[in-house]
Amino acid sequence: MKRLFSFVVPGGILFAAALVMVHMGEISASLPAIIRIYPYIVFAAAVLLGWRFNRSSLVFAAMCLAVADRSLLSASTSVTSAGMINDIVFNSVCVLLPVNLAVLCLMKERGIFTIHGIVRMVLLALQPCIIAVFITINPERLLHYLTYSFVDWNVFPRIPLSQPGVAAFCLATLIVAAKFFRNRGAKESGFFWVIVTILVSLTTVTPGVLSVFYFSTAGLILIISVIEASYAMAFRDELTGLPARRALKEDMLKLGSRYALAMLDIDHFKKFNDRHGHDVGDQVLRMVASKLSNVSGGGRAYRYGGEEFALIFSGKYADDAADHLEELRKDVASSGFALRGSMRPMRKPKKPRKKRKQPKRVSVTVSIGLAGRDGNNTKPFDVLKAADKALYRAKKAGRNRLAA
Repeated sequence: MKRLFSFVVPGGILFAAALVMVHMGEISASLPAIIRIYPYIVFAAAVLLGWRFNRSSLVFAAMCLAVADRSLLSASTSVTSAGMINDIVFNSVCVLLPVNLAVLCLMKERGIFTIHGIVRMVLLALQPCIIAVFITINPERLLHYLTYSFVDWNVFPRIPLSQPGVAAFCLATLIVAAKFFRNRGAKESGFFWVIVTILVSLTTVTPGVLSVFYFSTAGLILIISVIEASYAMAFRDELTGLPARRALKEDMLKLGSRYALAMLDIDHFKKFNDRHGHDVGDQVLRMVASKLSNVSGGGRAYRYGGEEFALIFSGKYADDAADHLEELRKDVASSGFALRGSMRPMRKPKKPRKKRKQPKRVSVTVSIGLAGRDGNNTKPFDVLKAADKALYRAKKAGRNRLAA
């Protein structure tokens, strides 16, 4: 459910809002006035935010959208444009734009004015130049390739897109969707809804007021996705996927009059790291984090730092939370951890070889300190300090235990 929510919000909501605005008479009547400033504000905001947050994909994607939008509009309104030129521009956008968006979504952020950024900018700028050259040399052949029919299927004549355009949109949508379900990132979700918005624009409206509105909304979706991704970077731990320390501090300020806080530490983690390496240590952190994320009793887990985690039990006394934490401690201790062999492949093979021996399992335990709001500790940060002191008592008493 969380994955579906993060997939639809906010890109899907903005896309749905754009559809509503287009089809509502009173609102659609005001769109000509809106698009006088809407695309320029969106483009300027995309460039500024992309530069400020070092998100080159946002800047380059906004440029792709702007060039495609202006090209479609210019080709449709030019009195000297022949019908063939309009067809070439339209089909070029249908093929190149979704492919460019998918590639930008897959690429790592390498800056805007770096060598990588300049190379990408040049490659994007070359595309309309190459199209223009082909138009002057042999437009008939170019249009033939852009509208080539791979299969004889009755449904395609009903779609304004050529078969290469349909293939480009299908491929781009599948790539971006697969990337999202692998990473669950706001960036991937944003690019998916941008491609959907552009597809709706190209298949339902002609270049003009509505197409400019759709393209501008696609840019707005990109901007919101970058803000969401930046928020996730600040408030979510990248390694474990749990909310980070900053999120803990903000959530502590929202607590009511009844709550319990716990501090949790992985026992002998430094020795474990030194013996088995940091990669294995990271795997242990992720394993413990997965247990914490499923803690019962309505507890919410956070990565506090290093091998330390924190939990909030809102609306519960310390005694109520103790049972759930004890269950969590036993679950971690009984699970253990299987060390990955040096010859073990990173991905599961299609035909796994017979195991000669069982992988070595090591014990992983945690110590937990618990404190609740009371007369001595009335503020959340005081309760957290009390939980931290209780954690040290648990470690002093022999570890792998809960202390309150």
